[in-house]
Amino acid sequence: MSELREKLKAQLIEQLNLEDIEISDIADDDALFGDDGLGLDSIDALEIIVLLEKEYGIKLADPKKGKDIMTSVNTLAAYIESNQ
Repeated sequence: MSELREKLKAQLIEQLNLEDIEISDIADDDALFGDDGLGLDSIDALEIIVLLEKEYGIKLADPKKGKDIMTSVNTLAAYIESNQ
């Protein structure tokens, strides 16, 4: 599971062009959205949805669940593991 988290962090940095952020800067339970975490926005959420589909073959059937799924690296990793 921790290997998946590290891979996800690297993919998020690359996919979202987070040039000033290193993998070590992102804690597994850091908020991805909002002022408390990475400060991602709705455009970034769409990029994460594309990443899930392209890299993991996972489509979000219900976009409303996206908010719960994309809370942190932990929640993303858990969703990927339970849906692959």
